[in-house]
Amino acid sequence: GPCYCDQACARTLDCCHDYAQACTVIPCVVSQWSAWSGCAEPCKTTYRVRMRHIIQEPRNGGEACPALEERAGCVEYWTRQGTECQQSLIPALITTGGFGKARKKRAAADGNERAGYCVEFQLMAITPGCLHSQHSYARWMRYLREGHTVCVECQHPALHSPSQLCYGDGTSSQKNQLLHWQAVGNHRCKGTWRRIRQLDTCSCPSVHSFLFI
Repeated sequence: GPCYCDQACARTLDCCHDYAQACTVIPCVVSQWSAWSGCAEPCKTTYRVRMRHIIQEPRNGGEACPALEERAGCVEYWTRQGTECQQSLIPALITTGGFGKARKKRAAADGNERAGYCVEFQLMAITPGCLHSQHSYARWMRYLREGHTVCVECQHPALHSPSQLCYGDGTSSQKNQLLHWQAVGNHRCKGTWRRIRQLDTCSCPSVHSFLFI
């Protein structure tokens, strides 16, 4: 009679004599991954997608097909119309507050000094790279400690038109939203913080004092 390729016969011991030849195990075969798509939504922490399709379905107990869709985290800083997203998505670039005195002197000499502002943040997460800064210009990063409150000054040279804000200052962030920062001079030193408040009159202490770039 006809031979049916049903792998259950191996358990019930009633396979046709030519079962192994006639019913060769064929595993699933899939294509290569497609290119990654764009982010699902602009101006949000969301995901992107890549796909693949089935070239050969599994047969006769062959290996099942793997996942045909894969997602990865994604953020786009520009809308579909090409305008910049809200400030809270842009990582803040910071450096030591000691750089501020020289910058203020230079701005005053040019007649361009204008009032800035300061923002207090609570440091939530810090990468280990901040503690291993070997160069003298990066030693200030060792003052970054989880849980500490830091004061970051937005001076005139870092103000962006027309908003007159510093990138990454968290002005448009929601309450208790985690914001990202990156230390200038050491790409391995970065982390997250939460915005506490803005101070229009700056009085940042000498320690735990930083600048927006």
